[in-house]
Amino acid sequence: MTARIGIAITLSLGFAGLCAAGAVAANASTSARTSPGPHASVQHGRYLVRAGDCMACHTASNGAPYAGGRAVPTPFGTIYSTNITPDPDTGIGRWDGDDFYRAMHQGIARDGHRLYPAFPYPWFTKLSRDDVRDIKAYLDTRARVRQRDIAPKLPWPLSVRGAMAAWDAMYFDAGTYRADPGKSAQWNRGAYLVRGVGHCSACHGDKNFAGAVDAKHPLGGGFAEHVFAPALTGGKRDGLGKWSEQDIVDYLGTGRNAITTAAGPMAEVVSQSTRYLSEPDLRAIAVYLKSLPAPPQDDIAEADAAVMRHGAALYLDNCEGCHLRGGTGEPGAFPPLRNSSAIQARQPDTLIATILRGDAVPATDADPTGLAMPAFDKRLDDGDIAALTTYIRQAWGNHAGVVSRADVKDLREKLHRNPN
Repeated sequence: MTARIGIAITLSLGFAGLCAAGAVAANASTSARTSPGPHASVQHGRYLVRAGDCMACHTASNGAPYAGGRAVPTPFGTIYSTNITPDPDTGIGRWDGDDFYRAMHQGIARDGHRLYPAFPYPWFTKLSRDDVRDIKAYLDTRARVRQRDIAPKLPWPLSVRGAMAAWDAMYFDAGTYRADPGKSAQWNRGAYLVRGVGHCSACHGDKNFAGAVDAKHPLGGGFAEHVFAPALTGGKRDGLGKWSEQDIVDYLGTGRNAITTAAGPMAEVVSQSTRYLSEPDLRAIAVYLKSLPAPPQDDIAEADAAVMRHGAALYLDNCEGCHLRGGTGEPGAFPPLRNSSAIQARQPDTLIATILRGDAVPATDADPTGLAMPAFDKRLDDGDIAALTTYIRQAWGNHAGVVSRADVKDLREKLHRNPN
């Protein structure tokens, strides 16, 4: 329940997902480069904004780019992304560089009201002023769209923005990224991207009752958009312990590798965000993530034999044609299910959601196929999907927890209420 409540801060109320993955000197807390010309600043800002998946969050279905209005469900209610076009009345056209930096660095809007911590300023505070300047320079070149923001539908006291001052006092630590002198420039670059501009722990970290990420285990896995984002630490079962640096580079760049394929919200992140990162940045992220230690592993209960038999029969009828008898998948086409960290994640929600809704491999320049998996929500009932996911999570040497009918029923209802 704590992790589910915490999803409320992983999605932006102020500038949802205005993330950046830009260039800052890896061995310095702030960028020391000479101020670029206007064109260079805009182009660099474009890289940061695309890398941060900003347009996806700030564009409603069939809406104008960056004009906001995308509905985002949370356990507390529905929130809507904001207009970040340069429209002077409904967007950020009247914001100057200092206004924008204060929002990114302190979570305070131009008129002085506090942004909800759903806007990832706890991460963006680490951005250098130069990177923030370039993001604003690019956004200022976008088409102006007159579209007023939609007020979030949140109950009291969450509807009171002033209450965020207490949240900030307890959980927010402002300050730009400071390099670790004991680490390499490449490691520090990766840390800057992951801890700050990429705000990876906003999804991949567990949260407390107030929605603050567990500071001791920020990348140990957490809920985001009704699914569970797996751990990015060194666990061999449900982390990146069996991944090589190249596996991470391939996954972020193409949405697949020899171990798994991006699914759910991560598929969108790859297709609209991480595939645009430069190879050196992808490599730096991989170096940093591979340095993270493995957490202690929980004991796993074995599934009932009857459940495993039922799950095996369902797998034969519905899955084996693509993912093959031993869950090995088909290289370059269908992802393997055995020894997959996503399959063996602490919570089964991503696997359940993929079976219910189907999914598609991100189509990228490096891998444009974009193969799709059909939805099984009409074909299989809650008990069937519980048995199937339990079987997949415990077959072929996989070692993950049992899935209950209630787990499937709960997620099915949530996805039905919030189909996006």
